[in-house]
Amino acid sequence: MNAPDGRPRFVTAQHVAEHAGVSRSAVSRAFTPGASIAADTREKVMRAAEALGYQVNDLARGLLANRSRLVGMVVTGMEVGFRAHLTAALSRVLIARGSIPLLINTGLTPEEMAAAQKILLGHRAEAIVVLSGSPPASFIDIARRNGQPIIVIGRSEPDADHVQIDNDAAAREAARLFAARGFTRLAVAGSLSRTPNLLERERAFADEARQAGIETTIARGRDSTYAGGVDAAQALFDGGARPRAVFCVNDLMALGLIDQARRRGLAVPGDVDVIGFDDLPEAGWQNYGLTTFRQDPAAMALAAVELLERRQAQPACDPARARLAAPLMVRSSFVPV
Repeated sequence: MNAPDGRPRFVTAQHVAEHAGVSRSAVSRAFTPGASIAADTREKVMRAAEALGYQVNDLARGLLANRSRLVGMVVTGMEVGFRAHLTAALSRVLIARGSIPLLINTGLTPEEMAAAQKILLGHRAEAIVVLSGSPPASFIDIARRNGQPIIVIGRSEPDADHVQIDNDAAAREAARLFAARGFTRLAVAGSLSRTPNLLERERAFADEARQAGIETTIARGRDSTYAGGVDAAQALFDGGARPRAVFCVNDLMALGLIDQARRRGLAVPGDVDVIGFDDLPEAGWQNYGLTTFRQDPAAMALAAVELLERRQAQPACDPARARLAAPLMVRSSFVPV
């Protein structure tokens, strides 16, 4: 439907009322569950709404009721690796719940972050989910000061509900599996981004290896990306004693490391065995066959929404933590004994 000046406009309840030959208030009652309205009047309204393509303005209704149904999803680098899959999974679960996902991509520069914070505050989201360890604490603080429930994934924040992967158990399992194969030259491909998840994996692996009497070489790429895996591979393979097995703190780094190893004529597995973390779709590609610990984005999204519903039902309840296991997915890059 177009306005007099030719610009498109939304179909309103008034348009439906005029088309159906009823009052504007009758349209409102027809779309309000439990409201009193004659059956034939409701039928007229519904036929007119279908003919015009009318949809109720849920955002306006939510603002009038002081409940926007918006849920802010705060993430840095949403297009990268596992975060892309987690963002998609959480969006699907929120939509199925009847919520409206509001994606806040924080960016990296101070100007981008300031703009993202303005959007976050201005839209009065009824809750905030932080999907990665990268967004600064100021995003958490601004949500807290505005009374918004906060669910954080993959980081730790006071007075917030948490969804966490058991990084510690998985990383220690990786070290034990390498040791059981008799590998004594171990390495971790980590990242200078040093987000909480990645640090926990790195430290737990090195500690478990140390308890087995094995020291670990740690090489960190610029970021936790494919390029970061290339950086780590260059540090590990271009001088000194080459590691026999490498635990990569995420799959993207593992893929970069595997490609670099093969460019140097090293067999994976054989000369170098590799374990990753995430279970991205690419991990199962034939060229990689990456053995890796699986994070299930759908399970994490469901856990976040369950915490959100608990918080909304009991606003004063103590913070809760959902800690999910990361099972090992065995492929060709490393096969346990």
